[in-house]
Amino acid sequence: MPKYATGRFAKRISDRSGLAFPYNEMVQEWNGSWVHVSEFEPKHPQLEPKYHPADPQSLQYAKPQKISAKVPLTNNLFATNIFGVKTQSISQFNPIPAPGAFETVITQTMIPRDSSDQENKDTEIRSFLGIVTVSIS
Repeated sequence: MPKYATGRFAKRISDRSGLAFPYNEMVQEWNGSWVHVSEFEPKHPQLEPKYHPADPQSLQYAKPQKISAKVPLTNNLFATNIFGVKTQSISQFNPIPAPGAFETVITQTMIPRDSSDQENKDTEIRSFLGIVTVSIS
């Protein structure tokens, strides 16, 4: 077994401050740094958190609740605005077939059938889908 010197007169450089201190007054921190006892900082408790088991989420012997209910699903088809289709022809410039060529495009637009000043904000659609049975368990 090797024998080491006592270090009675030896000096060691602190890893934190860079100052020379007596060898016998140096201690090693948790991260491996050698510092003087006046510079020593213990390891912070948050670096080693305590074990906290997960919270329980459900009962061990739970009995499901049985409720059955009939819920009607209804959507009534009802429209206050009925729209018609208007065909328009638009003449537009198209340079691809020949320079200066115009072509006529026919489009269809949606207009109210009753009167031209009627706004489109009153349209409403409802329909009846049936009955759904809901069971909560």
